[in-house]
Amino acid sequence: MTPDTILLYADETHVRSYQILRATWSEAGRQKQVPTYGHHAHVSVFGAVNVLNGDTVLHRAVTANATTFLDFFKILKSRYPDQLIVLVLDNARIHHAKMVRDFLRQEGESFHLIFLPPYSPQLNPIERLWKWLKDAVIANVFHKDQMDID
Repeated sequence: MTPDTILLYADETHVRSYQILRATWSEAGRQKQVPTYGHHAHVSVFGAVNVLNGDTVLHRAVTANATTFLDFFKILKSRYPDQLIVLVLDNARIHHAKMVRDFLRQEGESFHLIFLPPYSPQLNPIERLWKWLKDAVIANVFHKDQMDID
């Protein structure tokens, strides 16, 4: 790999208001209560990690769609303005959207996409970051609304 090329593993995840409930211990007869508000707010998080140095780029969005995915591309381009960005990612529908293909035709010199085989999250190192986020940071936490998720 040349100095003018950066290799990033990218993916998106969702943080939900009711995220992940894990088994917990409680005093006998005192079951833990988890509040709910009848709605399920969420935020989407796009991420890319450089496995050579651990550098991570994150982008929070209200939802994950082709438009917010392109916003993430623009963030990556501003972070690595003079480098070819090689992105390794899964085959999510938004990664193949017409809007994304059109953008890549215009910015083709800046990006090269490598798609992983279907159903192979174990090949994408950023999945480990998402696992840590969901297991260690937000498990057993309830967020009352979307703003609270931040």
